Amino acid sequence: MFGLSLEHLATLLVAALFVLGPERLPGAVRGVSRAARRAREFAAGAQERLEAELGPEFEQVRKPLQDLRALREFDPRAALRRHLLDAGPPAAPVRAPAAGLRPGERPPVDFEAT
Repeated sequence: MFGLSLEHLATLLVAALFVLGPERLPGAVRGVSRAARRAREFAAGAQERLEAELGPEFEQVRKPLQDLRALREFDPRAALRRHLLDAGPPAAPVRAPAAGLRPGERPPVDFEAT
Protein backbone atom coordinates (compact mmCIF):
# COMPACT_ATOMS: atom_id res chain seq x y z
CA MET A 1 0.00 0.00 0.00
CA PHE A 2 1.82 3.10 -1.30
CA GLY A 3 5.15 1.42 -0.45
CA LEU A 4 4.65 1.92 3.30
CA SER A 5 5.87 -0.63 5.76
CA LEU A 6 3.94 -1.75 8.82
CA GLU A 7 6.08 0.48 11.06
CA HIS A 8 5.29 3.55 8.93
CA LEU A 9 1.57 2.81 9.01
CA ALA A 10 1.66 2.37 12.79
CA THR A 11 3.52 5.68 13.16
CA LEU A 12 0.95 7.44 10.98
CA LEU A 13 -1.89 5.90 12.99
CA VAL A 14 -0.38 7.06 16.30
CA ALA A 15 0.22 10.55 14.88
CA ALA A 16 -3.38 10.69 13.62
CA LEU A 17 -4.61 9.56 17.03
CA PHE A 18 -2.77 12.44 18.69
CA VAL A 19 -3.85 15.02 16.11
CA LEU A 20 -7.49 14.00 15.67
CA GLY A 21 -8.20 12.37 18.98
CA PRO A 22 -9.94 9.05 19.56
CA GLU A 23 -13.40 10.50 18.89
CA ARG A 24 -12.77 11.78 15.35
CA LEU A 25 -10.25 9.14 14.18
CA PRO A 26 -12.81 6.50 13.01
CA GLY A 27 -14.66 9.09 10.91
CA ALA A 28 -11.40 10.29 9.36
CA VAL A 29 -10.37 6.71 8.49
CA ARG A 30 -13.78 6.14 6.86
CA GLY A 31 -13.41 9.34 4.85
CA VAL A 32 -9.92 8.45 3.64
CA SER A 33 -10.94 4.91 2.68
CA ARG A 34 -14.02 6.25 0.85
CA ALA A 35 -11.86 8.75 -1.08
CA ALA A 36 -9.33 6.04 -2.00
CA ARG A 37 -12.14 3.78 -3.23
CA ARG A 38 -13.57 6.59 -5.37
CA ALA A 39 -10.13 7.34 -6.83
CA ARG A 40 -9.67 3.67 -7.78
CA GLU A 41 -13.12 3.57 -9.38
CA PHE A 42 -12.39 6.80 -11.28
CA ALA A 43 -9.06 5.45 -12.57
CA ALA A 44 -10.66 2.18 -13.69
CA GLY A 45 -13.49 4.04 -15.39
CA ALA A 46 -11.08 6.39 -17.15
CA GLN A 47 -9.08 3.45 -18.51
CA GLU A 48 -12.25 1.74 -19.73
CA ARG A 49 -13.38 4.95 -21.47
CA LEU A 50 -9.97 5.34 -23.13
CA GLU A 51 -10.08 1.75 -24.38
CA ALA A 52 -13.61 2.23 -25.70
CA GLU A 53 -12.88 5.54 -27.44
CA LEU A 54 -9.49 4.69 -28.90
CA GLY A 55 -10.26 1.09 -29.80
CA PRO A 56 -7.32 -0.74 -31.38
CA GLU A 57 -5.13 2.39 -31.26
CA PHE A 58 -5.13 2.12 -27.46
CA GLU A 59 -2.61 -0.72 -27.66
CA GLN A 60 -0.33 1.46 -29.80
CA VAL A 61 -0.41 4.12 -27.09
CA ARG A 62 -0.16 1.62 -24.24
CA LYS A 63 3.03 -0.11 -25.44
CA PRO A 64 5.33 2.97 -25.26
CA LEU A 65 3.87 3.85 -21.87
CA GLN A 66 4.66 0.36 -20.58
CA ASP A 67 8.20 0.72 -21.92
CA LEU A 68 8.56 4.03 -20.07
CA ARG A 69 7.23 2.45 -16.88
CA ALA A 70 9.76 -0.37 -17.22
CA LEU A 71 12.55 2.22 -17.57
CA ARG A 72 11.31 4.12 -14.54
CA GLU A 73 11.30 0.94 -12.46
CA PHE A 74 14.73 -0.13 -13.78
CA ASP A 75 16.93 -1.42 -11.01
CA PRO A 76 20.60 -1.77 -11.97
CA ARG A 77 21.26 -4.26 -9.18
CA ALA A 78 18.44 -6.52 -10.30
CA ALA A 79 19.57 -6.29 -13.94
CA LEU A 80 23.14 -7.18 -13.01
CA ARG A 81 21.97 -10.04 -10.79
CA ARG A 82 19.73 -11.35 -13.57
CA HIS A 83 22.56 -11.06 -16.10
CA LEU A 84 25.06 -12.85 -13.88
CA LEU A 85 22.73 -15.61 -12.72
CA ASP A 86 21.08 -16.27 -16.10
CA ALA A 87 24.30 -16.09 -18.13
CA GLY A 88 24.75 -19.86 -18.20
CA PRO A 89 27.90 -21.85 -17.43
CA PRO A 90 31.23 -20.02 -17.30
CA ALA A 91 33.42 -20.14 -20.42
CA ALA A 92 36.33 -21.88 -18.69
CA PRO A 93 36.15 -24.06 -15.61
CA VAL A 94 37.51 -22.44 -12.50
CA ARG A 95 39.83 -24.62 -10.43
CA ALA A 96 40.14 -24.19 -6.72
CA PRO A 97 43.67 -23.98 -5.30
CA ALA A 98 45.07 -27.36 -4.37
CA ALA A 99 46.31 -26.37 -0.95
CA GLY A 100 46.89 -23.26 1.13
CA LEU A 101 50.23 -21.58 1.58
CA ARG A 102 52.70 -22.92 4.09
CA PRO A 103 53.97 -20.53 6.77
CA GLY A 104 56.52 -18.12 5.30
CA GLU A 105 55.65 -19.02 1.66
CA ARG A 106 54.82 -16.12 -0.69
CA PRO A 107 51.75 -16.34 -2.93
CA PRO A 108 52.32 -16.69 -6.67
CA VAL A 109 52.13 -13.48 -8.72
CA ASP A 110 50.65 -13.21 -12.19
CA PHE A 111 52.67 -10.40 -13.78
CA GLU A 112 50.39 -10.27 -16.82
CA ALA A 113 47.39 -9.51 -14.63
CA THR A 114 49.02 -6.70 -12.67
